[in-house]
Amino acid sequence: MTTSTGSDAGPTARPHGIGIVGLGVISGQYLTTFRGRDDVAVVAVADLDVARAETVASDIPGCRALSVADLMSDPRVDTVLNLTIPAAHAEIALQALSAGKNVYGEKPLAATLAAARSVVDAVPSGTWLGAAPDTVLGTGIQTARAAVDAGLIGRPVAAIATWTSGGHESWHPHPDFYYREGGGPLLDMGPYYLTSLVQLLGPVVRVSGASSRSRDIRRIATGPRAGEEIPVEVDTHVTGTLVHEGGAISTVTFSFDGGETGAPPIEVHGEAGSLQAPDPNHFDGPVRMRRHGAQEWAEVPVGAGYVGAGRGVGLVDFLRPGGGRASGAMALHVLEIMSSLLDAAAQRRWVDLATTVERPAPVPLARFGALPR
Repeated sequence: MTTSTGSDAGPTARPHGIGIVGLGVISGQYLTTFRGRDDVAVVAVADLDVARAETVASDIPGCRALSVADLMSDPRVDTVLNLTIPAAHAEIALQALSAGKNVYGEKPLAATLAAARSVVDAVPSGTWLGAAPDTVLGTGIQTARAAVDAGLIGRPVAAIATWTSGGHESWHPHPDFYYREGGGPLLDMGPYYLTSLVQLLGPVVRVSGASSRSRDIRRIATGPRAGEEIPVEVDTHVTGTLVHEGGAISTVTFSFDGGETGAPPIEVHGEAGSLQAPDPNHFDGPVRMRRHGAQEWAEVPVGAGYVGAGRGVGLVDFLRPGGGRASGAMALHVLEIMSSLLDAAAQRRWVDLATTVERPAPVPLARFGALPR
C-alpha cells in the first residue's frame, strides 16, 4: 500500500517516502529527525558527490543512492527534500513538482523572488510545497505566540529582532555561497527571525531598509582553504522597518559585519508589557515576560509547540490533519519581505508587499517523537 500524504495512513500502509537531494552538513540533522520514525522513511538520496551519497545510503535501511533524475522518477519517493545550495533550490523544486512529487526545501524558497514565484505557481493540484524554517513550530516561538495571543502583554505595538556575527568564513571551510546572490546575513538568517515575527504579529504590508558591506573580500580562516580570499557580492549588514498588517512595527538587524551582541533575539512590546522570545534558529528556549510595573522578568511556562522537535518537523507536520504550517506560501511571503528590504535599501524608499499569508494554526503542546499517525 502507498500513501501520498500520510494523514490517512493505517497500520498496513508503507511509510511516506522521502528522497533527499543535497547531502551537506544540514542533512545530518534531518536524518536524525527521521531516524526510527514509522510514518516516514528516507528511501533515496542524491548528491553531486556520488561517494557521499553512497555512504549515506549505506547507513539507512532500504535507501538507495541515485542520480537526481532517477530519484525524481522513483515511485517510492512521495516527497523530495531539497537540501541543495540556495542557487539550486528553484531548479530542483521545479524538477520535483513536474514529476508529481511534493517538495519540502531548506530556506530560502529560492535565490530570487521571481524564481520563488515560479516554484509556487508550478505546484500541481494534489501536491504540496513546504519550506524551512520549521524551528518556529517548536516550543520556543509557539509558547511566545500563545502568550501574545492570550493578551498577556496587551495589544502588541512593536518588535525588535537582532542577529549579528563576524561572518561565516571564521568557521565554515567553504563559505563562498554566503557571499553570493541568495546569501548574505538577511537571506541566511532572516528567514528564522522574519518567519517568527509573522507567527507572532501577522503578515507584513510594507518595509523600508538600509544596507551596506564592510569589505569586498573575505578570507577563509579554517579548513583546507584557510587563507584563501573570496569575493563579497552581497550586502553584509542589513537593517529594516516592517509594518505588520495589524499595525505593529518591527525593526530588524542582520549582520556579518558585527561581533557578539547581548540583545535578545526577539522582543515584542505590548501596551501591557514586553516579551522576550528565544533564538528562532532553535526549536526551544526560555520565553520571558515583564508586565508594566513588574520589577523583574518572569519565565513563561512552556505551553505550546512540538516538544523535542528537530529539523524536518515541518515536513512531518504536512502529514498530520490540520498540518502544513511550514508552507510555501509562508516562505514566499518571507522571501518577499527580504527582497523588499533590499530593494528599499537600494532605492531609499518604502516598498509595499504584493504577497500576504495567513498566520498558520498554532501548534498545540505535543511531544514530536510520540505523535500518532
